[in-house]
Amino acid sequence: MLTRCPNPQCRFGFEVPDDRAGKNGPCPNCGQVITFRPLEILQQVEHQQQRLAKAGRASSSLPGVPEPFSALLEDVRSLWNVGSIFRTADGAGFKRLYLCGITGCPPRKEIAKTSLGAEDVVAWEHHTGALEIIPALKDRGVQIVGLEQTPASIPLSKAVADGRIRTPLCLVVGNEVAGLSAETIAACDLLCDLPMHGMKASLNVAVAFGVAAYLLREERR
Repeated sequence: MLTRCPNPQCRFGFEVPDDRAGKNGPCPNCGQVITFRPLEILQQVEHQQQRLAKAGRASSSLPGVPEPFSALLEDVRSLWNVGSIFRTADGAGFKRLYLCGITGCPPRKEIAKTSLGAEDVVAWEHHTGALEIIPALKDRGVQIVGLEQTPASIPLSKAVADGRIRTPLCLVVGNEVAGLSAETIAACDLLCDLPMHGMKASLNVAVAFGVAAYLLREERR
């Protein structure tokens, strides 16, 4: 399987065994641990970026002052989930969404069905990968908070209680199955999770975003 390093400063192309798709490992050029994605998927994302550019919806410049609350969606496949997150973002006061990777972008009827028009009031922009925007956000003082269960993550409620959350912040959520990529996890300032008390190990990404977004928004309010 052909793949490519997602780091914008590297973008080295190389081959890995087919069964390594979706797995993590180091880039042989820059050494960063990344999640291996098929090259054809990466090229599809680039074509989407080109279509958006022709339609006048290319990645926009960052606002003069960072929004207190924004969110980044990495490889969220379901358009219905994307639409639901738009609607919740509006309700919780998140002013901007960064749609990255294979995450679908408006206008799509599936997004509109669950967003109920929220995509028209919540600013959004598309990037081919999360690493194309996270460094710029960090340079502007935005705290990158990843929502992912890892050995290093802590309950989001504990992070709030301990005063580890600050604004401006960007809440990062990932793919419905794979979660956040290795490179995005490494780029986060803080990793948090939502404790699970039943049989299942995780929530639907749109539901998880809603729980976390309102907890963060109300705490900072």
